Amino acid sequence: MGRLAVIGGHSILGAEPAEGLERELVETEHGKVLALVGEGHILLQRHGLETYTTAAKINHRANLSAIRELGCDRIIAIGSVGGLRPELGVGTFLCPDDFIALQLGLSFSDQHAGERVPAFDGSWRERVLGAWRHDSEVELQDGGVYWQAIGPRFETPAEIRLIAAHADVIGMTIASECTLAGELGLAYATICVVDNLANGVGGAPLAVEDFEAGKATNRSRLISGLDSLLRTLGGDA
Repeated sequence: MGRLAVIGGHSILGAEPAEGLERELVETEHGKVLALVGEGHILLQRHGLETYTTAAKINHRANLSAIRELGCDRIIAIGSVGGLRPELGVGTFLCPDDFIALQLGLSFSDQHAGERVPAFDGSWRERVLGAWRHDSEVELQDGGVYWQAIGPRFETPAEIRLIAAHADVIGMTIASECTLAGELGLAYATICVVDNLANGVGGAPLAVEDFEAGKATNRSRLISGLDSLLRTLGGDA
């Protein structure tokens, strides 16, 4: 059994749980990646540990390559998302079981290797759900559809009305990571945290300040749950 990789995002940006981890620069054929590395798990901040990268400019190929080169075989990704329905309000934690990314043409290969069916890893996802529910008091909803937008801008209310007919939450990164992880044979599941209602949901326009406030509200609960997951799954044998 290899290491567990945690991919962090906006929800823990600047507050990455780094106890017992050391910084390591990994050189891959797709670029250099700075990660926090421990004996049983690693933490990779997709937006960068030292300089910030917007969602649209993230080098997903380098990130996933680095995770494999560090000896990881499974990934828990944290995704900051917008809720597409009023009942999926700020503070909702959700483990999606499908995604939509119609614009995505991302692969490691220009040959047949990229012609595969992407999906979250079902058995790994069940283990993550089970561990979270056993160790955390925060409710984690089972299932839902993640819509990946291009970013870095947020969406218009008209775009959200279109998207909300087909998905439950919206973000900018998870589908890219899941697709590439599958190509590398890495089990991938995600815990999505609703940090804001999407633009126009509930009748209110979105302000960036709402997004920042939501992150601050959710951060302590997320880090607590993540710590519990690492104790349970990080040293799996």
